[in-house]
Amino acid sequence: MDVGFIGLGNMGQAMARNLLKAGHRVTAFNRSRDKAEALAAHGATVAGSPAEACRQPVVITMLADDAAVEALMLSTGGGLSTLAKGAVHVSMSTISVALSDRLAEAHREAGQAYVAAPVLGRPEAAAAAKLFIVAAGAQSAIAHCQPLFDAMGQRTFIVGDRPSSANLVKLSGNFLLASLIECLGEAFALTRKGGIDPHAYLEILTSTLFSAPAYRTYGGLIADQRYEPAGFSMALGLKDIRLVLNAADALAVPMPAASLVRDHFLAGLAQGAGASDWSALARLSARNAGL
Repeated sequence: MDVGFIGLGNMGQAMARNLLKAGHRVTAFNRSRDKAEALAAHGATVAGSPAEACRQPVVITMLADDAAVEALMLSTGGGLSTLAKGAVHVSMSTISVALSDRLAEAHREAGQAYVAAPVLGRPEAAAAAKLFIVAAGAQSAIAHCQPLFDAMGQRTFIVGDRPSSANLVKLSGNFLLASLIECLGEAFALTRKGGIDPHAYLEILTSTLFSAPAYRTYGGLIADQRYEPAGFSMALGLKDIRLVLNAADALAVPMPAASLVRDHFLAGLAQGAGASDWSALARLSARNAGL
């Protein structure tokens, strides 16, 4: 398939590379051109502008936040006006429910298809094509894009016809991960201060009641105190928790744990840790415990 791919950060670079490995033809754009040129060695065409990438029949965006996606797709002369009628925009970014609804309506009015397909997984999962993809939108558009999803992930979950349903599921997942990190950080601070080796403690946790991959991944980072370089930054974690709380406000759903985690992310940013991995929430718990 001919695919435009816009956004080649920690996740997007690996995802685009896996599309190339699967034989798809990728026209790639990134604001930092060197990241797109790195894909040229794997067979990608480097786009000179976002518009060039948006001329493909399927365009995937993997951008950092609402502002980047809105500027790309909805600004005057942006991607919406460049995409052909019948083309498909697949937004794989973690964006707000509200923006996803706006994109769906704008693409519908322009005669284009829109699929929200955010992913669950860190950069190492993206590199191994082991992402989980949560997709929502018209069934025909999802079916058309399924070969692309198969190249990037290990399983696709389809959650409905309304694209923003996928964004809500993704945001809820990031809320659970952030809450898990907060609780792990507190538990590690407690046991470390009590003289228990953090790696021995991790072995107990993950060999008994807490053997899920998230506990192994984030427990390992916390035990090693390995927060740089970031796989997913604390600044992005704060952005996602704010989006969770916005969605909760719109649906009248109290989420007190999300509010607490938001405040702890804010504290981390105030202490200069915005570029650290979001698992550095545990470092905040350790400092609060005098460690």
